[in-house]
Amino acid sequence: MTYDRLVCANCASPVSEGRCPVCRANRERLQQEGFLSGLNPMALIALLAVLIAAVALLAHQTA
Repeated sequence: MTYDRLVCANCASPVSEGRCPVCRANRERLQQEGFLSGLNPMALIALLAVLIAAVALLAHQTA
């Protein structure tokens, strides 16, 4: 999940705005979690489609 859609339970504002200390801490944690965590869902789907196409191309060339 991308952090731009999360709502803070402490101040009821979007976490991406970072209005309170809890928002800022969670925003920093979400930005540093992993190398694919910053991608939005459409980018992940596009990456998956490219990987499937590459595997299909390799399988077609070896057969």
